[in-house]
Amino acid sequence: MLSPTPGSDPAKPFVELDRVALRYGESEDSTLALDGLDITIRPGEFAAVVGPSGCGKSSLMKLVTGLLPPTAGSVRVAGHTVTGPLKIVGMAFQNPTLLPWRNTLSNTMLPFEIVQPHRSRFQRHKQEYIELAKQMLGAVGLRGFEQKNPWMLSGGMQQRANLCRALIHKPELLMLDEPFAALDAFTREELWGVLQGLWLERKFTCVLVTHDLREAAYLADTIFVMSARPGRIVATHRIEMPRPRTLDMTFDPKFIDVLHRIRGEIAQARNEVLGAQPASAKVA
Repeated sequence: MLSPTPGSDPAKPFVELDRVALRYGESEDSTLALDGLDITIRPGEFAAVVGPSGCGKSSLMKLVTGLLPPTAGSVRVAGHTVTGPLKIVGMAFQNPTLLPWRNTLSNTMLPFEIVQPHRSRFQRHKQEYIELAKQMLGAVGLRGFEQKNPWMLSGGMQQRANLCRALIHKPELLMLDEPFAALDAFTREELWGVLQGLWLERKFTCVLVTHDLREAAYLADTIFVMSARPGRIVATHRIEMPRPRTLDMTFDPKFIDVLHRIRGEIAQARNEVLGAQPASAKVA
Protein backbone atom coordinates (compact mmCIF):
# COMPACT_ATOMS: atom_id res chain seq x y z
CA MET A 1 0.00 0.00 0.00
CA LEU A 2 1.08 3.57 -0.59
CA SER A 3 1.49 6.10 2.17
CA PRO A 4 0.94 9.87 1.83
CA THR A 5 3.75 11.73 0.12
CA PRO A 6 3.50 15.38 1.22
CA GLY A 7 4.87 17.97 -1.16
CA SER A 8 4.60 15.94 -4.35
CA ASP A 9 6.86 17.24 -7.09
CA PRO A 10 4.61 19.29 -9.43
CA ALA A 11 6.95 18.48 -12.33
CA LYS A 12 6.32 14.74 -12.01
CA PRO A 13 3.07 12.89 -12.80
CA PHE A 14 0.93 12.05 -9.80
CA VAL A 15 -1.18 9.49 -11.65
CA GLU A 16 0.39 7.63 -14.57
CA LEU A 17 -1.04 4.74 -16.57
CA ASP A 18 1.35 3.37 -19.18
CA ARG A 19 0.05 1.00 -21.91
CA VAL A 20 -2.46 -0.47 -19.49
CA ALA A 21 -4.70 -3.39 -20.38
CA LEU A 22 -7.36 -5.00 -18.22
CA ARG A 23 -9.10 -8.26 -19.02
CA TYR A 24 -11.93 -9.71 -16.94
CA GLY A 25 -11.52 -13.49 -16.87
CA GLU A 26 -9.09 -15.87 -18.54
CA SER A 27 -11.27 -17.72 -21.04
CA GLU A 28 -11.25 -17.08 -24.80
CA ASP A 29 -14.51 -15.14 -24.58
CA SER A 30 -13.41 -13.02 -21.58
CA THR A 31 -13.92 -9.27 -21.77
CA LEU A 32 -11.01 -7.01 -22.66
CA ALA A 33 -12.10 -3.80 -20.92
CA LEU A 34 -9.00 -1.64 -21.50
CA ASP A 35 -6.12 -1.92 -23.95
CA GLY A 36 -3.20 0.44 -24.57
CA LEU A 37 -4.50 3.02 -22.10
CA ASP A 38 -2.14 5.94 -21.41
CA ILE A 39 -2.97 8.73 -18.95
CA THR A 40 -0.81 11.28 -17.13
CA ILE A 41 -2.25 13.54 -14.42
CA ARG A 42 -0.19 16.17 -12.60
CA PRO A 43 -0.25 16.79 -8.83
CA GLY A 44 -3.21 18.99 -7.91
CA GLU A 45 -4.82 18.62 -11.34
CA PHE A 46 -8.56 18.14 -11.77
CA ALA A 47 -9.06 15.56 -14.53
CA ALA A 48 -12.28 14.23 -16.04
CA VAL A 49 -12.74 11.01 -18.01
CA VAL A 50 -15.61 10.73 -20.48
CA GLY A 51 -16.61 8.23 -23.14
CA PRO A 52 -19.39 5.99 -24.42
CA SER A 53 -21.15 3.58 -22.06
CA GLY A 54 -19.13 0.45 -21.39
CA CYS A 55 -15.82 1.97 -22.44
CA GLY A 56 -14.07 1.07 -19.19
CA LYS A 57 -14.27 4.31 -17.18
CA SER A 58 -15.14 2.51 -13.94
CA SER A 59 -12.44 -0.10 -14.64
CA LEU A 60 -9.94 2.74 -14.84
CA MET A 61 -11.08 3.87 -11.37
CA LYS A 62 -10.46 0.40 -9.95
CA LEU A 63 -6.96 0.29 -11.43
CA VAL A 64 -5.91 3.69 -10.11
CA THR A 65 -7.17 2.96 -6.59
CA GLY A 66 -5.52 -0.45 -6.51
CA LEU A 67 -8.74 -2.45 -6.31
CA LEU A 68 -7.72 -4.40 -9.42
CA PRO A 69 -4.28 -5.15 -10.90
CA PRO A 70 -3.72 -4.46 -14.61
CA THR A 71 -3.43 -7.39 -17.00
CA ALA A 72 -0.62 -5.53 -18.76
CA GLY A 73 1.18 -2.21 -18.42
CA SER A 74 1.84 -0.23 -15.26
CA VAL A 75 -0.15 2.01 -12.92
CA ARG A 76 1.78 4.51 -10.78
CA VAL A 77 0.44 6.92 -8.18
CA ALA A 78 2.56 9.39 -6.19
CA GLY A 79 5.71 7.95 -7.73
CA HIS A 80 5.01 4.34 -6.72
CA THR A 81 3.71 1.35 -8.65
CA VAL A 82 0.23 0.49 -7.39
CA THR A 83 0.23 -3.02 -5.93
CA GLY A 84 -2.85 -2.87 -3.69
CA PRO A 85 -5.53 -0.56 -2.27
CA LEU A 86 -4.25 2.98 -1.68
CA LYS A 87 -4.22 4.75 1.66
CA ILE A 88 -4.06 8.19 0.08
CA VAL A 89 -7.36 8.06 -1.83
CA GLY A 90 -10.87 9.28 -1.09
CA MET A 91 -13.79 8.00 -3.16
CA ALA A 92 -17.36 9.06 -3.88
CA PHE A 93 -19.90 7.29 -6.07
CA GLN A 94 -23.26 7.93 -7.72
CA ASN A 95 -25.04 6.59 -4.62
CA PRO A 96 -23.88 8.28 -1.41
CA THR A 97 -23.60 4.93 0.48
CA LEU A 98 -23.96 6.62 3.85
CA LEU A 99 -24.43 4.14 6.70
CA PRO A 100 -28.14 4.37 7.64
CA TRP A 101 -27.55 3.76 11.37
CA ARG A 102 -25.07 6.65 11.65
CA ASN A 103 -25.97 10.32 11.70
CA THR A 104 -24.39 12.82 9.33
CA LEU A 105 -21.56 13.70 11.72
CA SER A 106 -20.53 10.12 12.47
CA ASN A 107 -20.81 9.16 8.79
CA THR A 108 -18.45 12.00 7.94
CA MET A 109 -15.95 10.91 10.60
CA LEU A 110 -15.83 7.28 9.45
CA PRO A 111 -12.42 7.60 7.68
CA PHE A 112 -10.88 8.78 10.96
CA GLU A 113 -11.82 5.41 12.47
CA ILE A 114 -10.31 3.43 9.58
CA VAL A 115 -7.39 5.30 8.03
CA GLN A 116 -4.02 5.62 9.73
CA PRO A 117 -2.64 7.65 11.43
CA HIS A 118 -6.10 8.86 12.51
CA ARG A 119 -7.28 5.41 13.57
CA SER A 120 -4.62 5.12 16.29
CA ARG A 121 -5.43 8.47 17.85
CA PHE A 122 -9.18 8.67 17.24
CA GLN A 123 -10.44 7.80 20.72
CA ARG A 124 -7.89 10.01 22.51
CA HIS A 125 -8.58 13.00 20.27
CA LYS A 126 -12.23 12.41 19.40
CA GLN A 127 -13.37 15.95 20.21
CA GLU A 128 -10.72 17.36 17.88
CA TYR A 129 -12.04 15.14 15.07
CA ILE A 130 -15.64 16.12 15.84
CA GLU A 131 -14.73 19.79 15.42
CA LEU A 132 -12.96 19.08 12.12
CA ALA A 133 -16.01 17.23 10.82
CA LYS A 134 -18.35 20.04 11.90
CA GLN A 135 -16.19 22.58 10.09
CA MET A 136 -16.22 20.45 6.94
CA LEU A 137 -20.00 20.02 7.04
CA GLY A 138 -20.42 23.74 7.59
CA ALA A 139 -18.28 24.46 4.53
CA VAL A 140 -20.76 22.57 2.31
CA GLY A 141 -23.91 24.02 3.87
CA LEU A 142 -24.77 21.21 6.29
CA ARG A 143 -24.37 23.09 9.54
CA GLY A 144 -27.29 22.13 11.78
CA PHE A 145 -27.75 18.73 10.13
CA GLU A 146 -24.99 16.92 12.02
CA GLN A 147 -27.40 14.78 14.05
CA LYS A 148 -29.72 13.88 11.15
CA ASN A 149 -29.69 10.35 9.76
CA PRO A 150 -29.27 9.84 5.98
CA TRP A 151 -32.96 9.13 5.38
CA MET A 152 -33.76 12.57 6.83
CA LEU A 153 -31.61 14.33 4.19
CA SER A 154 -32.40 15.16 0.56
CA GLY A 155 -30.36 13.49 -2.20
CA GLY A 156 -28.25 16.60 -2.63
CA MET A 157 -27.57 16.85 1.09
CA GLN A 158 -26.57 13.20 1.22
CA GLN A 159 -24.09 13.74 -1.60
CA ARG A 160 -22.65 16.78 0.20
CA ALA A 161 -22.09 14.58 3.25
CA ASN A 162 -20.58 11.93 0.98
CA LEU A 163 -18.07 14.45 -0.38
CA CYS A 164 -17.19 15.47 3.17
CA ARG A 165 -16.56 11.87 4.13
CA ALA A 166 -14.37 11.35 1.06
CA LEU A 167 -12.26 14.42 1.86
CA ILE A 168 -12.29 14.63 5.67
CA HIS A 169 -8.96 12.80 6.11
CA LYS A 170 -7.31 15.06 3.49
CA PRO A 171 -6.52 12.44 0.84
CA GLU A 172 -4.04 13.38 -1.85
CA LEU A 173 -6.24 11.80 -4.51
CA LEU A 174 -10.03 12.03 -4.86
CA MET A 175 -11.77 9.58 -7.22
CA LEU A 176 -15.34 10.43 -8.23
CA ASP A 177 -17.51 7.97 -10.17
CA GLU A 178 -20.64 9.75 -11.49
CA PRO A 179 -21.19 11.43 -8.10
CA PHE A 180 -24.03 13.73 -9.21
CA ALA A 181 -25.76 11.59 -11.86
CA ALA A 182 -28.78 10.74 -9.70
CA LEU A 183 -29.56 14.37 -8.81
CA ASP A 184 -31.81 16.89 -10.51
CA ALA A 185 -30.18 19.51 -12.75
CA PHE A 186 -30.35 22.40 -10.27
CA THR A 187 -28.93 20.37 -7.38
CA ARG A 188 -26.23 18.96 -9.64
CA GLU A 189 -25.11 22.43 -10.72
CA GLU A 190 -25.12 23.62 -7.12
CA LEU A 191 -22.83 20.75 -6.13
CA TRP A 192 -20.46 21.54 -8.98
CA GLY A 193 -19.84 24.82 -7.18
CA VAL A 194 -19.40 23.05 -3.84
CA LEU A 195 -16.85 20.63 -5.29
CA GLN A 196 -15.00 23.39 -7.11
CA GLY A 197 -14.77 25.37 -3.86
CA LEU A 198 -13.35 22.38 -1.96
CA TRP A 199 -10.82 21.72 -4.71
CA LEU A 200 -9.71 25.37 -4.89
CA GLU A 201 -9.19 25.36 -1.13
CA ARG A 202 -7.26 22.07 -0.88
CA LYS A 203 -5.87 21.46 -4.41
CA PHE A 204 -6.00 17.68 -4.13
CA THR A 205 -5.55 15.66 -7.32
CA CYS A 206 -8.98 14.67 -8.60
CA VAL A 207 -10.25 12.20 -11.21
CA LEU A 208 -13.91 12.54 -12.18
CA VAL A 209 -15.66 9.89 -14.25
CA THR A 210 -18.85 11.28 -15.78
CA HIS A 211 -21.25 11.06 -18.73
CA ASP A 212 -22.12 14.75 -18.35
CA LEU A 213 -19.86 16.68 -20.73
CA ARG A 214 -20.95 20.05 -19.33
CA GLU A 215 -20.04 18.86 -15.84
CA ALA A 216 -16.64 17.67 -17.05
CA ALA A 217 -15.82 20.96 -18.78
CA TYR A 218 -17.06 23.06 -15.83
CA LEU A 219 -14.93 21.23 -13.26
CA ALA A 220 -11.86 19.87 -15.00
CA ASP A 221 -8.49 21.21 -16.08
CA THR A 222 -8.12 18.31 -18.49
CA ILE A 223 -10.70 16.03 -20.13
CA PHE A 224 -9.66 12.58 -21.38
CA VAL A 225 -11.94 11.06 -24.01
CA MET A 226 -12.06 7.27 -24.14
CA SER A 227 -12.84 5.01 -27.08
CA ALA A 228 -15.41 2.27 -26.98
CA ARG A 229 -14.35 -1.02 -25.40
CA PRO A 230 -11.55 -1.94 -25.17
CA GLY A 231 -11.01 1.54 -23.80
CA ARG A 232 -8.08 3.78 -24.65
CA ILE A 233 -7.61 7.54 -24.79
CA VAL A 234 -8.52 8.97 -28.20
CA ALA A 235 -8.41 12.70 -27.34
CA THR A 236 -7.27 15.06 -24.60
CA HIS A 237 -8.71 18.55 -24.08
CA ARG A 238 -7.29 21.31 -21.88
CA ILE A 239 -9.99 23.58 -20.44
CA GLU A 240 -8.51 27.07 -20.24
CA MET A 241 -11.38 28.89 -18.50
CA PRO A 242 -10.30 30.92 -15.46
CA ARG A 243 -11.28 29.92 -11.92
CA PRO A 244 -13.44 30.17 -9.98
CA ARG A 245 -15.82 29.20 -12.75
CA THR A 246 -19.45 30.23 -12.90
CA LEU A 247 -22.47 28.70 -14.60
CA ASP A 248 -22.63 31.71 -16.91
CA MET A 249 -19.30 30.57 -18.40
CA THR A 250 -20.96 27.39 -19.65
CA PHE A 251 -22.85 29.49 -22.21
CA ASP A 252 -19.65 30.98 -23.64
CA PRO A 253 -19.16 30.01 -27.33
CA LYS A 254 -15.67 28.63 -26.60
CA PHE A 255 -17.08 26.40 -23.86
CA ILE A 256 -19.86 25.15 -26.13
CA ASP A 257 -17.36 24.52 -28.94
CA VAL A 258 -15.36 22.19 -26.66
CA LEU A 259 -18.54 20.28 -25.79
CA HIS A 260 -19.41 19.83 -29.48
CA ARG A 261 -15.94 18.50 -30.27
CA ILE A 262 -16.01 16.01 -27.40
CA ARG A 263 -19.54 14.91 -28.24
CA GLY A 264 -18.41 14.29 -31.83
CA GLU A 265 -15.46 12.19 -30.65
CA ILE A 266 -17.70 10.05 -28.44
CA ALA A 267 -20.29 9.67 -31.21
CA GLN A 268 -17.54 8.50 -33.58
CA ALA A 269 -16.36 5.94 -30.99
CA ARG A 270 -19.92 4.60 -30.62
CA ASN A 271 -20.45 4.45 -34.38
CA GLU A 272 -17.22 2.51 -34.89
CA VAL A 273 -18.50 -0.18 -32.52
CA LEU A 274 -21.98 -0.26 -34.04
CA GLY A 275 -20.48 -0.43 -37.50
CA ALA A 276 -18.48 -3.50 -36.48
CA GLN A 277 -21.54 -5.38 -35.22
CA PRO A 278 -23.88 -7.53 -37.30
CA ALA A 279 -26.93 -5.60 -38.43
CA SER A 280 -29.16 -7.64 -36.11
CA ALA A 281 -27.09 -6.55 -33.11
CA LYS A 282 -27.28 -2.82 -33.74
CA VAL A 283 -29.37 -0.60 -31.50
CA ALA A 284 -30.89 2.80 -32.11
